[in-house]
Amino acid sequence: MENRFKPGDIVKHFKRETISDEDLLKDPMKYLYLIIGTSRHTETGEEMVIYKPLYDVETMHGVDFAARPLEMFLSEVDHVKYPNIKQKYRFELYEG
Repeated sequence: MENRFKPGDIVKHFKRETISDEDLLKDPMKYLYLIIGTSRHTETGEEMVIYKPLYDVETMHGVDFAARPLEMFLSEVDHVKYPNIKQKYRFELYEG
Protein backbone atom coordinates (compact mmCIF):
# COMPACT_ATOMS: atom_id res chain seq x y z
CA MET A 1 0.00 0.00 0.00
CA GLU A 2 1.44 3.34 -1.01
CA ASN A 3 1.34 6.17 1.52
CA ARG A 4 -0.11 9.34 -0.01
CA PHE A 5 1.22 11.61 2.76
CA LYS A 6 4.71 12.86 3.56
CA PRO A 7 6.34 14.08 6.78
CA GLY A 8 5.15 17.60 7.58
CA ASP A 9 1.73 17.20 5.96
CA ILE A 10 -1.28 18.20 8.01
CA VAL A 11 -4.22 15.85 7.59
CA LYS A 12 -7.82 15.94 8.76
CA HIS A 13 -9.85 13.07 10.14
CA PHE A 14 -13.29 12.61 8.61
CA LYS A 15 -14.95 13.35 11.96
CA ARG A 16 -13.93 16.99 11.51
CA GLU A 17 -17.05 17.23 9.31
CA THR A 18 -19.21 16.53 12.36
CA ILE A 19 -18.04 19.60 14.32
CA SER A 20 -20.18 22.73 14.37
CA ASP A 21 -18.74 26.03 13.15
CA GLU A 22 -19.06 27.33 16.70
CA ASP A 23 -17.00 24.46 18.10
CA LEU A 24 -14.40 24.90 15.36
CA LEU A 25 -14.01 28.54 16.43
CA LYS A 26 -13.29 27.31 19.96
CA ASP A 27 -10.86 24.61 18.81
CA PRO A 28 -9.75 25.28 15.20
CA MET A 29 -7.24 22.40 15.29
CA LYS A 30 -9.79 19.72 16.23
CA TYR A 31 -9.22 16.49 14.30
CA LEU A 32 -6.08 17.84 12.59
CA TYR A 33 -2.84 15.86 12.72
CA LEU A 34 0.79 16.42 11.74
CA ILE A 35 2.38 13.54 9.85
CA ILE A 36 5.73 12.64 11.40
CA GLY A 37 6.55 9.70 9.12
CA THR A 38 6.19 5.97 8.89
CA SER A 39 7.63 3.07 10.82
CA ARG A 40 7.56 -0.68 10.67
CA HIS A 41 6.40 -2.86 13.55
CA THR A 42 9.51 -4.83 14.51
CA GLU A 43 7.70 -8.10 15.16
CA THR A 44 4.92 -8.18 12.57
CA GLY A 45 6.48 -6.04 9.82
CA GLU A 46 3.26 -4.02 9.61
CA GLU A 47 3.81 -0.50 8.29
CA MET A 48 2.57 2.24 10.60
CA VAL A 49 1.93 5.98 10.27
CA ILE A 50 3.41 8.09 13.06
CA TYR A 51 1.49 11.30 13.65
CA LYS A 52 0.79 13.97 16.25
CA PRO A 53 -2.63 15.41 17.08
CA LEU A 54 -2.67 19.21 16.82
CA TYR A 55 -5.31 19.46 19.55
CA ASP A 56 -5.49 18.19 23.12
CA VAL A 57 -6.28 14.49 23.17
CA GLU A 58 -6.56 12.82 26.56
CA THR A 59 -5.12 9.53 25.33
CA MET A 60 -1.94 11.35 24.26
CA HIS A 61 -1.05 12.60 27.75
CA GLY A 62 2.40 11.25 28.56
CA VAL A 63 3.38 10.34 24.99
CA ASP A 64 4.70 12.39 22.07
CA PHE A 65 3.20 10.67 19.02
CA ALA A 66 0.43 8.33 17.94
CA ALA A 67 0.72 5.37 15.58
CA ARG A 68 -1.86 3.71 13.41
CA PRO A 69 -1.50 0.92 10.85
CA LEU A 70 -0.97 2.40 7.39
CA GLU A 71 -3.78 0.28 5.95
CA MET A 72 -6.25 1.67 8.51
CA PHE A 73 -4.90 5.21 8.14
CA LEU A 74 -5.44 5.19 4.37
CA SER A 75 -8.74 3.31 4.38
CA GLU A 76 -12.00 4.71 3.07
CA VAL A 77 -14.66 6.01 5.44
CA ASP A 78 -17.33 3.45 6.23
CA HIS A 79 -20.18 5.27 4.50
CA VAL A 80 -22.70 2.73 5.74
CA LYS A 81 -21.84 3.60 9.34
CA TYR A 82 -21.30 7.31 8.54
CA PRO A 83 -23.71 8.06 5.65
CA ASN A 84 -23.49 11.86 5.97
CA ILE A 85 -19.70 12.11 5.68
CA LYS A 86 -18.53 13.58 2.36
CA GLN A 87 -14.84 12.83 2.81
CA LYS A 88 -13.81 9.67 0.93
CA TYR A 89 -10.88 8.56 3.09
CA ARG A 90 -10.46 8.32 6.85
CA PHE A 91 -7.63 10.90 6.67
CA GLU A 92 -7.16 13.44 3.87
CA LEU A 93 -4.75 16.30 3.29
CA TYR A 94 -5.89 19.47 5.07
CA GLU A 95 -5.93 22.52 2.84
CA GLY A 96 -7.29 25.12 5.22
